[in-house]
Amino acid sequence: MNEHTPIYTAPEEQVAWMGTDPIPAKAYYDPEWFELERRAIFMRTWLEVGHVCELPEPGTWIRRELEFAQASILIVRGKDGQIRAFYNACTHRGTQLVEEESGKGTNFLCPYHFWNFGDDGRLVAAPDFNRFALTKEDCKIPKVSVDTCAGLIFVNLDPAPKQTLREFLGDFADRLETLPVARATTFHEYCYDIDANWKITYDNFQENYHLRHVHGRTGIATVHADNLYGYPTGYTFHGKHRTQTIWSNPEPQIKPMQGYNFGLAAKIGMEQGIIGGPEDRTYFAVFPSLFIIGTPIQHFSHKVYPISATRSRGVFRVYWIGEGDTATKRYAREYALAGIRDIHTEDVNIINRAQKGLLSGAIKNVHFMSMEGLCRHLYQQVVAEVEAYRNESQPAGERA
Repeated sequence: MNEHTPIYTAPEEQVAWMGTDPIPAKAYYDPEWFELERRAIFMRTWLEVGHVCELPEPGTWIRRELEFAQASILIVRGKDGQIRAFYNACTHRGTQLVEEESGKGTNFLCPYHFWNFGDDGRLVAAPDFNRFALTKEDCKIPKVSVDTCAGLIFVNLDPAPKQTLREFLGDFADRLETLPVARATTFHEYCYDIDANWKITYDNFQENYHLRHVHGRTGIATVHADNLYGYPTGYTFHGKHRTQTIWSNPEPQIKPMQGYNFGLAAKIGMEQGIIGGPEDRTYFAVFPSLFIIGTPIQHFSHKVYPISATRSRGVFRVYWIGEGDTATKRYAREYALAGIRDIHTEDVNIINRAQKGLLSGAIKNVHFMSMEGLCRHLYQQVVAEVEAYRNESQPAGERA
């Protein structure tokens, strides 16, 4: 055997049950298919939109824009400490109540006609209200279902969700609670908009097949003669969700500055008791488009929001426990986010090119090999959700 022959054996048996069929390329650019995804998935699935550290005390609130629903959502920690969510819209004539991304206050005053709402969406007061044929009870802002797990805030735009958040997450719920994110008190964030379908964008981060080709400049430390593509050591599937176990390179090619920073981050992690956790090498993919990496040195999440059939928005967050109260901590944290941004910069161009190459319709199918099994699983779960939605929407007499 040549010394550079890979000795790593891919866990094909863990993905064989999904088959090897080609995937229709239209699923990655067709507006009609996107509309089905929007209605079947994003309008009625639990979606992560923030973290409880953004709502540290009663009266604090955050605003989230969900373009796929043309909705602006207010998420509020009430005077009683409970987290609630409702639409950022006055029930008089629909005017948005706030434009700021976050703030503090127990009331929301509409700037148009000064209707005043409490932190639970109730109408508290309105000028000359007796001239309306309404009661204040009639004027409550529509609520949005909201819940938390591992410190992460999830919303569901379905007026009557079919599952609670913990039912939706299944055994992921308890496992996520073991991650540093569950105790995070702050974070660094990086957002980007991209001219690519949400699945094309998300799939890029579900496979390692591209690492040695796309990320040579940043020196990705997951490529080795024993594993030329840095493939994971295993996959697991949990209903709509999935994991991969990150391979540990025995001889990572780490640049001096990277090594220095990792050393600082590891020292901080040991002080905080987050090194050596049970999920240190686990990549959690939460349906439809969130993933969380369990590594404590760079513990981050990445979520992808759909905007249109060929446009999406991504949000990276690196989570931290405790404040950056020393220069060493601030440096280590800034370097961690900068490293992620450097890597992602290399991804952006190739993701855009992947989208552009499909738009003509000349390519009829895309193909996933075994080590792109997470991409195939996502597609199959999307199809299952769309088919379920179609069956529910179709009149009973027309169902097959």
